[in-house]
Amino acid sequence: MFVHMSKSRNPPVGRLARLGRVAALSARGSAGLAMRALRKVTGSDTRETERSTLGHFVQTLGEMKGVAMKLGQALSMDVDALPAELRSIVARLQSEAPPLATEEIVAIIEDELGAPPEKLFAEFDPKPLAAASLGQVHAARLHDGREVVLKVQYPGIAEAVEADLANLSTVARAAGLASKMLDGRDYVEEMRRELTHETDYTLEAERARAFRALFASEPDLLAPEPIPERSTSRVLCLTRVRGQTLQQFIDSNPDAASRWRVSEQLIRAVHGPFYSAGRVHADPHPGNFIVTGDGRLAVLDFGCVKSFREDFVQPIQTFLGAALRGEPYDALTGVRAAGFVVDTDEATARSLLSEIVEIATRPLRTDSYDYALDTTVQDMRALGLRRTVDFLRVRPPAEAVMLGRAVGGCAQNLRALGARGDVRGLYLRLLERKRPAQAPGMTGPAT
Repeated sequence: MFVHMSKSRNPPVGRLARLGRVAALSARGSAGLAMRALRKVTGSDTRETERSTLGHFVQTLGEMKGVAMKLGQALSMDVDALPAELRSIVARLQSEAPPLATEEIVAIIEDELGAPPEKLFAEFDPKPLAAASLGQVHAARLHDGREVVLKVQYPGIAEAVEADLANLSTVARAAGLASKMLDGRDYVEEMRRELTHETDYTLEAERARAFRALFASEPDLLAPEPIPERSTSRVLCLTRVRGQTLQQFIDSNPDAASRWRVSEQLIRAVHGPFYSAGRVHADPHPGNFIVTGDGRLAVLDFGCVKSFREDFVQPIQTFLGAALRGEPYDALTGVRAAGFVVDTDEATARSLLSEIVEIATRPLRTDSYDYALDTTVQDMRALGLRRTVDFLRVRPPAEAVMLGRAVGGCAQNLRALGARGDVRGLYLRLLERKRPAQAPGMTGPAT
């Protein structure tokens, strides 16, 4: 249901046009924050104003689509950023952006596939199942009877993404001129590279096939099958997976056993491919997972999949193995081997890494970890605020941006699921699938 979400025109594509929309949104958001502060001081009820401000925020990002909308999706996953009532409003950005008019979608399909949908499919539903950041999804049925979905890219979305990234690049360039520590151009370029890949549905189909192969030995994980004869670089046809989105599953108040089952599946779906094949699904918002009626977990949307260098993956695998077995690990040597640039004295770097390791490995130090009580994300954020300069002097390689997006998003989902289970045992099983050779960081002083 597209509640309060109007039909959308094509997203604005010019740099100034998109920057202007963000500036206007920021001004309105500042007013909303002022109202919240006023409520705290006076005790007055400004919740309706907050809901109105947030509704405008969602509508604007939904119309802009692209990078702007992806930032809204990230906010919807942050359980600490907003109260649950308001977070549910932002969660509409996961799949309920303002859709394009039917005639526009039909025109794109005909232009890409050479015929209107009524000839290409036995059935085609003009009402979208979902409307997301780069395209919207329609249900259809092939002439052989198979149920499929058709993902149709918004007109001009590649240009809109480029405009957003160009604006980010300008900010990063200015920050870099002010201080070397603030130079984020490598990270913006990494985002540009990966988001540009997301607009190529031919590449997404290849990635979906790769994940189907990775999940072949996992009977309770699945990925949809691409249909090449009904796909192009801007239209992607996939077999349909029915069930609840992860958010719908969470909202259904499942029992403890079901919550742990899905949590365990989620960890294997997001983290498993990193340790077995050096790649991750780096867009793990709840709309990209389906809990099926027979208890499986389906992973959707393979636009943002990152493949990593072996010399980046191996030190992380080695660190995880040491943490699981309670063995000493030289984190400083390890991060340098993974490509981190350490621009501070050794004592400061070791002190920072020690705090990071303490927070990051909490789920691995017990046989029964309770994600309902998890504070990993909040504590890591607080550490970043407390030791900002030190963080800026221990800089990860650009490719770590996508790993961070995957791990952070997965952690937020696990906290929302609130399950308790043997996380340590699960990761031990994941590592057994690919035992890395001895890597730098395995010996030396523990950090």
